[in-house]
Amino acid sequence: MDITILTVGKLKEAYWRDAYGEYAKRISRFARLHTIEVPDERAGEDLSAALAAKAKAAEGERLKKQWLARAYTIVLDIQGQMFSSEQFASFLHEKMVGGVSHVQFIIGGSLGLDERLVKAADLKLSFGRLTYPHQLMRVVLAEQIFRGFKIMNGEPYHK
Repeated sequence: MDITILTVGKLKEAYWRDAYGEYAKRISRFARLHTIEVPDERAGEDLSAALAAKAKAAEGERLKKQWLARAYTIVLDIQGQMFSSEQFASFLHEKMVGGVSHVQFIIGGSLGLDERLVKAADLKLSFGRLTYPHQLMRVVLAEQIFRGFKIMNGEPYHK
């Protein structure tokens, strides 16, 4: 299976890069992981709603250019469906045995995702109602993908 994580912005701090790199290495035992980063828009704290919408639209256009039409697309969205780790593993397994060869996850930037991308996705996935920094969310997503493969394969994983 191919998995793509398509995201706005780079992992700027070494500790995020190290953590993500560790999970990417672990995932490589089970799947081919691709990471695609698109530039984020500069957005200050005092951005008006109109400028924020414009910035999200610009980031959305960059994401859409990298969007793989043939892949099953999951956007991370606070209003999305929530899974336990076991349910997420079952979901990934169902996709694999159901003939899905490529799953892509889309992570927005600090302003969120353009609503057009959210509507175009096959699934909206939430990791809870809390808001997380998008850099941390990339690490959490990678960890859950790895955990899902461990669960699928009946391998032990710390709780």
